[in-house]
Parts: sequence; C-alpha cells; structure tokens
Amino acid sequence: MKKLTTSLMIATAALVVVAGVASAQTLTAQIPFEFRAGNRVMPAGTYQVGLASSVSSAPLFLLRGDYSRGSAILVAQAREDPRKAWAAEGGAKLEFACAGGRCALAELWDGFRGGPAYRFRLPEMGKDDIHMAVIPLQRGKAE
Repeated sequence: MKKLTTSLMIATAALVVVAGVASAQTLTAQIPFEFRAGNRVMPAGTYQVGLASSVSSAPLFLLRGDYSRGSAILVAQAREDPRKAWAAEGGAKLEFACAGGRCALAELWDGFRGGPAYRFRLPEMGKDDIHMAVIPLQRGKAE
C-alpha cells in the first residue's frame, strides 16, 4: 500500500509539472491497435509522448491521446541501451509486447544517439506466444 501511495504522489507531482510545461521534445505516434499503458487500456489512435519528470531516479513519461482518448503517466522501470538495429536506423520508437490479441507498451527510445531506451513494467501476458510490434515516433512541438 505504501508503494502505491508513493507512486500516486509521484504521478500527481508529475501532472503538476506537465501542466505548465510545453516541451519541444514531444513525440507523436499513430498506434493502430488497443493497448495497455501502465494500468490503463488505451484505444487505437494518435498519441503524444513526452518526459513528464526526471527529478527521481525513475523518469516519468506522459502518454496523451488526441481528442478524448485519455492519458497515462508511465514510470520507467529500467534504462538500457537501445537495440543495435534501432540505433543504426535512428528515429524514436515505441515497442509493444502483444499476445492473444492484447498489447502493452514495453519500451520507448527517443531516438537520440547515445541516449537510453526505457523499459516499462508489463502486465501478465499469459502463455500465448508473445510478439513485439514497433511503432515509429515523429518529432513535433507540443501543443
């Protein structure tokens, strides 16, 4: 319960930070399937992704849908080097783990050479074969 309360306080603080900040680091993706981001199920659509806060050891990201698709605050679980193929190709990416018709956001890389990729906690995916879906992110100014 203490961990949940701490997470909620961090998320609330991040929302306050995000509300007043328009960042040039916003990335946009067209996600063609329903997916889980953190504890939320998000419909297919256009989403903006941006760094909400990096004041703690775990960066917080804001995933915000266009129109009324909702939003989610995501806590990065681990930093790691981006895949060699991603680094060679360049360009920001979102990666989703999919199984049994369900997908969940697994990883984000902002496309900056030398920058880390961020991995997110996945829900239980069951015993179905898991495949990965990679969606490119486009750079753009925040609204």
